[in-house]
Amino acid sequence: MKLPPLRALQCFEAVARLNSFSKAADQLNVTQSAVSHQVKLLEEYLGEAMFSRYGRSFALTEVGERYFEEVSHSLSDLSNASQLIREGQSGKIRLALYSSVAVKWLIPRLEDLRQQYPEIELSLNMMADEPKCSDQVADCFITVEPPKTNFVVEFLYAERLYPVCGHKLWQQIKDKLLPEALWKQPLLSVQNLFPGDKPGEDWRQWSEQGGFELPANTKINHFSHMLLAAEAARYDQGITLINHYLMSDQDRQHNFVRIPMHEVLTGDNFYFVYKKSRAKQTDIVKLGRWLKQQCLE
Repeated sequence: MKLPPLRALQCFEAVARLNSFSKAADQLNVTQSAVSHQVKLLEEYLGEAMFSRYGRSFALTEVGERYFEEVSHSLSDLSNASQLIREGQSGKIRLALYSSVAVKWLIPRLEDLRQQYPEIELSLNMMADEPKCSDQVADCFITVEPPKTNFVVEFLYAERLYPVCGHKLWQQIKDKLLPEALWKQPLLSVQNLFPGDKPGEDWRQWSEQGGFELPANTKINHFSHMLLAAEAARYDQGITLINHYLMSDQDRQHNFVRIPMHEVLTGDNFYFVYKKSRAKQTDIVKLGRWLKQQCLE
């Protein structure tokens, strides 16, 4: 495929569309003489005059008119195709996020997004592990490990854990002294919440934050994911530490009781991220604004 000099093509299109060398130069942020030089290069390449010149005035030649019509359509198609890759299709956004955040936090709130921004068509790509920030995966991401460069990174929330249990178990401990009553129940521990990955580290960190020591003989059951520990707690199988962003309103009302004790920070911060090239994409900006609003609430 042999193409004409693309810079010369761009200058020709701007001059023909604006009917002015000076306006074309302003739009392309170059000098008028540079535009004239590029148009001359194109005419030499094609072997045809694109403009008829009359002193200080000019007009497209018959060949120039036909060429401009073809070129303007081609450049418009090229611009649209490039914009689609850079920013995605207007109104359609692919969001990649952790499956637990999607199921327990985001999906119950999506009706509010539809009410506020009916023009946004959101599709979710739920990831078991850290989502790879790539256009092949999604247009934007919720992650605790944002890329270092070339991405807009917007803080959503800092992960905090607090103890919860089922209603039946709460009836057994609600009138007893805390935290001593907790140690008599199975503690449901989740792996990989804190650095070091030691068994029961979440409960040790929580105890240390409260100023007391976790008894060595406390029964601790281990789970690979917070959702599994939460389900066990919901069925009164013990007490777990949960991130309140993973509790739906229904969970708060019907499935769990929050034990009135302190929270502990895990050190993980959640972020909404997207490529800097998409920073002016209205739908992504709206989605980010809505997500931050939900976190504040």
